Amino acid sequence: QVQLVESGGGLVQPGGSLRLSCASFASAFSIYAMGWYRQAPGKQRELVAEIYSDGNTNYADSVKGRFSISRDNAKKTAYLQMNSLKLEDTAVYYCNRGGPRGAWGQGTQVTVSS
Repeated sequence: QVQLVESGGGLVQPGGSLRLSCASFASAFSIYAMGWYRQAPGKQRELVAEIYSDGNTNYADSVKGRFSISRDNAKKTAYLQMNSLKLEDTAVYYCNRGGPRGAWGQGTQVTVSS
């Protein structure tokens, strides 16, 4: 069973930055697309960013230019650098491997508040 463990969430003021990490404890990592999703209270879970095995990336329009996804295959870890955070970025952020039908982490809370 794939285990994904997120870390790096917390409370930050508007305009601040956070970096989320997602460590994979599965034997395979580099061949999979990795993604970050988020779910705000009362809303559906949505894709934030994804990075494919070839390094190509895809971002939600709402985070383009502010968030950056990356991966370190040697460390089996994916990252989400979040800059210029806004109140509306507040959500539980989930790490994903292999798309919506793939594996999920337990989630980490990101709260943007003044």
